[in-house]
Amino acid sequence: MEFIEQVKHYFNIHLFNIADHPLSLGQLILIPIVVIVGVVLTRKTVRITSERLIKKGVQPDLVHLVKRILYVVAILMLAITTLEFLDVPITAFAFLSGAIAIGVGFGAQNIINNFISGWILMWERPIKIGDFLEVDNVKGRVEAINTRSTRIRRVDGVHLLVPNSKLLENTVTNWTLIDQRARTSVRVGVAYGSDCNLVRDLIAQAVNEQDGVLNEPEPVVVFDDFGDNSLAFEVYFWINASIEGQLRNIRSNIRFRINELFNENNVVISFPQRDVHLDGSLTLIQPNEK
Repeated sequence: MEFIEQVKHYFNIHLFNIADHPLSLGQLILIPIVVIVGVVLTRKTVRITSERLIKKGVQPDLVHLVKRILYVVAILMLAITTLEFLDVPITAFAFLSGAIAIGVGFGAQNIINNFISGWILMWERPIKIGDFLEVDNVKGRVEAINTRSTRIRRVDGVHLLVPNSKLLENTVTNWTLIDQRARTSVRVGVAYGSDCNLVRDLIAQAVNEQDGVLNEPEPVVVFDDFGDNSLAFEVYFWINASIEGQLRNIRSNIRFRINELFNENNVVISFPQRDVHLDGSLTLIQPNEK
């Protein structure tokens, strides 16, 4: 009993005051314990919640939003609980928090702007995790939407951090906002004198043989122009492509197939050429003539 009384005595030793409220040694020791237990419980709760949402097939960006909300709520609850243990009313920090808010507002406008923009991105979802974006002529896939910035993995594998406010205030091309369908085209020129109907049919055959090309909308072959050196044809078609590399691969496969079909049917792919006409009044002099 004496030991317990001594422990209570030491725990009740007054150290200092916070907003006219005394702080004892026991309360000071209790603070890190409460914080550690709160952090552990928060992480475990967030992890279990995220795993259950993922198993139910919830989209990654919604899971990310739920995690952020849980963390914010947990931090607020932990702060309030800590103050309750210290017997310090929240109103004691009203003036101090107001002064801090004003100082932060003037000194960290960009940070606050990006923070609010990050929550808007996660809430309204104009950009989601996994989307393929084009920002300032840079293309890549969204990997994470964080509080201050969004992490994008470029097509060359390099990671790019874009401020959240930039994604809301500037023009951003989202290739996969609604679906993954994208239209592209392949252009080819054939020599003058070629059978245009045959060329059209061969190009259509090359496109329709590709597995990635959609049947609806149907591919369209257009006789585009009478060029300087060729008859220009262009075929337009739709594919399901989540990244630009898939577009390039399908276009490449179509060009390979067009070249094979043209060779089999004696269709010549044009190249720049010039016809030179000599005036009959000119006389050609042989090198050995004087």
